[in-house]
Amino acid sequence: MAERPQTQPFVIKDCALLSIATGRRAQNLQELRDHLGAVDTSSIYYHFWGRLLRPRFDDPEYNNDFAAWVAHGLLEYGLAERLAIIDPGAFEDLEDLRSEVVNVIDEHLDQSEFPAGARRRDQFHFRRAQTIVFDTGRRLTHPAELSAAIPALSLGSIYYHVVDARRRPPQRVDDFRTWLSGLDGVHDHLIRSLETVDPYFMSLAELRTALATALGAVVGEERR
Repeated sequence: MAERPQTQPFVIKDCALLSIATGRRAQNLQELRDHLGAVDTSSIYYHFWGRLLRPRFDDPEYNNDFAAWVAHGLLEYGLAERLAIIDPGAFEDLEDLRSEVVNVIDEHLDQSEFPAGARRRDQFHFRRAQTIVFDTGRRLTHPAELSAAIPALSLGSIYYHVVDARRRPPQRVDDFRTWLSGLDGVHDHLIRSLETVDPYFMSLAELRTALATALGAVVGEERR
């Protein structure tokens, strides 16, 4: 029996992340904590995920801007390490992520008699993210094309389809899995391979390679 053609092509998109100043800034840990409790969630998102689309990593040792500033601006390395291991993908939404960051800082403040402050030039500036999305004009019509297409995708496309997609309701998973799950129901093996890739603790280039490797391994097994 001939394989049923796929009627819903995958639309490959690209994006850029616009960084917008919020006017909020912190000079010490208490101020950071206070602003964290009130700032828009798009700022939480930016300071965890926005680093991936910057021309370079500001600090590859720490996985979010809060951890990097606490380390280099306040010299609070123990707290910085606790903040750095927070995986935003482990939380249901950005409000839950905000609560976790605030709780970690609160615990540290409770144990600190004199919280450290930063020099004025080293203040933490809260920024928020606005994602600009555009259609590349490329389409995938069959799952077999996905493995070959991923290595050629731009970093903006990887960000949009994998990172940004995870905050979009209702699925909150990458666009590749959403597309595969809506086809003819025989691509669970590909979906499971994509589930093994955690996008947070790697660069976008590394993420692209990891996705291609995961899918390539499945495709290779199928051809044996």
